[in-house]
Amino acid sequence: MIPMPFFSLIDAILQLYTFIVFIMVIFSWLLSFNVINRHNQFVDMVWRTIGALTEPVLRPIRKMMPSLGGIDISPIVLLLGVFFLREMNRWLAVRIGV
Repeated sequence: MIPMPFFSLIDAILQLYTFIVFIMVIFSWLLSFNVINRHNQFVDMVWRTIGALTEPVLRPIRKMMPSLGGIDISPIVLLLGVFFLREMNRWLAVRIGV
């Protein structure tokens, strides 16, 4: 039997990843509208870190998505996938009876 903290840990990791994707989207908007500048070392460090965490997952999604004329909806698809995984995790925890 799998202990309950295992399912809680998976849920916490998925929730953290959701937060990181939201930060990536907000950062990309702020960079696009020149509110923040990548010449700032801190901003560049945060952007590279967020990119390293999200790009390996977003890249395959972007390859499968049709071109929408400059609109990138891959983060929305990723968030839907993460929400699905969180619900599957909860369902599995209830199904096992933890």
